[in-house]
Amino acid sequence: MNDSLSTDAAWRQLHEAATAPYKKAGSFAWHFARGKLGRDPVFRGLIERGLIGERRRRVVDIGCGQGLFASLLSAMTGMQAQPGRWPGAWVASPATAHYTGIELMPKDVARAQASIGHLEPAPRFVCEDMCKATLPACDLVVILDVLHYVDHAAQEGVLRRVHGALQPGGRLLLRVGDAASRRGFAISQWVDRTVTRIRGHRVSPTWGRTLSEWTALLHGLGFSPVQSVPMSAGTPFANVLLVADRAEESSSS
Repeated sequence: MNDSLSTDAAWRQLHEAATAPYKKAGSFAWHFARGKLGRDPVFRGLIERGLIGERRRRVVDIGCGQGLFASLLSAMTGMQAQPGRWPGAWVASPATAHYTGIELMPKDVARAQASIGHLEPAPRFVCEDMCKATLPACDLVVILDVLHYVDHAAQEGVLRRVHGALQPGGRLLLRVGDAASRRGFAISQWVDRTVTRIRGHRVSPTWGRTLSEWTALLHGLGFSPVQSVPMSAGTPFANVLLVADRAEESSSS
C-alpha cells in the first residue's frame, strides 16, 4: 500500500511551504508569490513531468525575480525528507540544490534576499544583466518568460553561454511564447507588460519567435534532444516549455 500523499494534497503543501517565507518581505512579495505559484502551470508541470531530475543539483535561474523557484526547490527537499509526504507518482528532485539566481531588477533581488536568504544551502543572487552575467558550471538552467526582452542576437548569445555552462547531461528548461499563435502570443505579451508595470519596472520592447524557430536555434547551438511541452493550460496564452539537453560526453576517443 502506498501511503504517500495524493498529488493534489502534496501540491497544496508545496505551495504553502514555498510561499510562506515571502511574508517577511511584505504583502506584495507574499501575494505575488502565492498568485504566481498557484496560477502558473509551469511550476507544477515541471514536477509532475519529472523534468528537474534528482542529479541536477547545480541550478542557474535566469530572470529569477524574487527567487520563487529556489523556494520551491527547498520546499521539495523538505517534503521528500519526510516519509510518506512525497507522492509516488512524482520523480525525486535533488536532495540538495546549489542555486544561483540572476535578476536585473534590484527590487526583486532585495525581496528574494529578505524572504529566502536564510535557506540552506544559501541561494546566491546576482543583480546583473543576463546578457553579461557570468554563468557558473551547472546541471540545470531555468529561463521562464524573460528571453523575449532582448533582441534575437542577444537571445542567441545568452543561449550559447548557457550551453557552454551546462555540464554534459545538463538540461535547459526554457519557456517561451509561440509567435505562430498570434492571438495567444498577443495576450501573453499584453499581460506581461501589465505585470511588469505593476512590479514597478520599465516596459521594454519584446522579440518573439515561432516554436519552430526556437527549436531550430537550440539545435543549431548543440542542444539535443529538444522537446516541446505545451505549458499554458488553464490560461489564454501560447506558452511552450522547451526541454533542451546537452548530450552526455561520448566514451569513445
